[in-house]
Order: sequence, then C-alpha cells, then structure tokens
Amino acid sequence: MKALVINLASEAPRMAFMAGQLTRLGIAFERVDAITPDRLSPPSDHAYWQRGERPLRTTEMAALASHRIAWERVVAEDAPLLICEDDAVLHRDAPAFLRAVEGLPEAELVSLETRGRAKLIARAPHPQAPMHRLWQDRSGAAAYVLRPAGARRLLDRAAQAPGLADGILCAAYEVTAWQAVPALAVQLDHCAALGLTPPIETESSIDREARPKAAKSAGQKLRRVRGQLRMGLRQLRRLPGAERRVVPFATD
Repeated sequence: MKALVINLASEAPRMAFMAGQLTRLGIAFERVDAITPDRLSPPSDHAYWQRGERPLRTTEMAALASHRIAWERVVAEDAPLLICEDDAVLHRDAPAFLRAVEGLPEAELVSLETRGRAKLIARAPHPQAPMHRLWQDRSGAAAYVLRPAGARRLLDRAAQAPGLADGILCAAYEVTAWQAVPALAVQLDHCAALGLTPPIETESSIDREARPKAAKSAGQKLRRVRGQLRMGLRQLRRLPGAERRVVPFATD
C-alpha cells in the first residue's frame, strides 16, 4: 500500500524525516503539496468557512484543504492509501499491518494513531487484522488508511461544512471506521508523553497562528451544541461489545 505524505514546501526537514522512515519501512510514498492559506479555494473570507462549529484559523482551513486533496487522490487511484501528515512517527510493524488491511473492503477508514485519549472501540478484534471497530474517536489525523468508499463520504461531508481535518474524520459515522490495536503511529508532539524521544524537533504551523478573535456566530454555536450532543449520544449508546479505552502505542 502506498503512502501519501502531506507536506508544506517550507517544511523540508519534515519531508526528509518522513522519506527516511518510509524508505526504511519499505513503504512506497508520494508527497502531497500541502495548501497554504494564500492558496485556499474558496478563500478564507468565503461564506463556506463560516458553516462550521467555530471560527477556524487560516492554517486550519489549509490543513482541511490539504487532506481533501489526499481524499481526492484516493478516489482517483481507486485504491486504499495510507495518508500521513509529515509529523507522523510510524512503528516498525506498520508495513505488515498495511498488508493485512489492504484487501479488507470493510476497512473504509483505519486510524493507526493514538494521542492518549480514550476511544470507543469494539472489544473483539477483526478476525483478519489487529484492529477493532472504531465507533467514536476524539482526535487525530496524522496517519490513517482510507479506501475510495470512505474518501467519497468524507468529501461529501466536508463539502457541506468545514471543520478541523480530524474533526471531519471523527464525525463521519457514515464511514466504517477501525482502529489499529495496538496503535502504530504517534505524532511528534506526543512522543514525550509516551516516553519516546522525538526523532526531530518541530513546531506545528497551526500553533504559530493565533486563534481567531471573532466570536462564534449564533449558527456556529448551535452547530457546536448539536455536534457535542451527537458525539455524546454516540458514547452513551449501548453498542454491542463496545468499550472506551486508551489505545496503547505498540512496544518493540
């Protein structure tokens, strides 16, 4: 399975890091030129960007636009692809996992990542791969497998309203999602929390931009409440064999 690496042209060290680890793991990859705020389409002042749950930084808008490009690539290539942000640290077992899930059509979206937050997952694993059905995630878009069916649904959702890239992934209940257990990816900024030494030092381009000063509009506030209620009901549903748990990162 090929990987797509979302990378800003200004972040050459990150791309070098990703190229190095993917080459060592034997995973073929292509770079996806990440969108910058000045290249947004529609532009940041367009009404589309007001349809979400809160005002977005222009860098957050650009991150969503970049992931949309990757989703479009999945549809165009008509094959499952591993989508990585350029700060994803992959475990050495990732290649074997990708081989296991590549031929499973039910795996429309598979998160490889952990960020130390509890996820709602099935207790029982998939019979053919070390993954569990993922009913509710909370964050994370650094490393995930996406199939064409899932990509089309994500593109449809993003066309209706914007949001954080991982927010779109977490809210897409129409996509059949799974979680690698143990997790096989972690972002650089979460390495220390897992007792890992970050391979490179880096800073998020999103964190460099201050949050928008504009208050939420009435429509954004209402959509936020609806979104939180929807997520809460998802957590409270008595899904057969489901449990909330923090997915550990794989050990060597």
